[in-house]
Amino acid sequence: MRNTILILACSILAASATASAARADMIAHYECAVIGFPFPEPVGDRPDHNLLTVEYSCLGTDGVLKGAVYTASNTVEWDGAKGTFLIGGGVHRIPGGRAVTQATEGTASPVMRDGKPVGNETSGKGIIKFASGSLAALAGKTVHFVTKPISPIRFTIDFTD
Repeated sequence: MRNTILILACSILAASATASAARADMIAHYECAVIGFPFPEPVGDRPDHNLLTVEYSCLGTDGVLKGAVYTASNTVEWDGAKGTFLIGGGVHRIPGGRAVTQATEGTASPVMRDGKPVGNETSGKGIIKFASGSLAALAGKTVHFVTKPISPIRFTIDFTD
């Protein structure tokens, strides 16, 4: 019985340490909403080749940027179900600090649930091109991002080291 309790206690400590380590590189977790109605623009050279520009606004719910407002946009080239970031970035605003991110690479793919589109998953890398005030330490940092859809107009973004 004593060994069982010891094993359980060690397991809990290990799980706690793992959770802390996993969160240690979290710069921001954002809850986001799409602004307006993005519509694919056919390129015209072949079927299913489109450009899609999305503008969005987010609220930081975790990480260094908890409480920050992030406004951003990106343009993705879609070739069928494969998306490639062409340009993207935005401004993180928090009282006493600002930071500007620029996507340097990224991919996107559509997500379906119950046969219906619910949005896109994206991932990639970027750089914090500018940071000031309380966010100055982030200047020049390379970041990774991952988005996950909640609905066609809502999604989350995680920025990590």
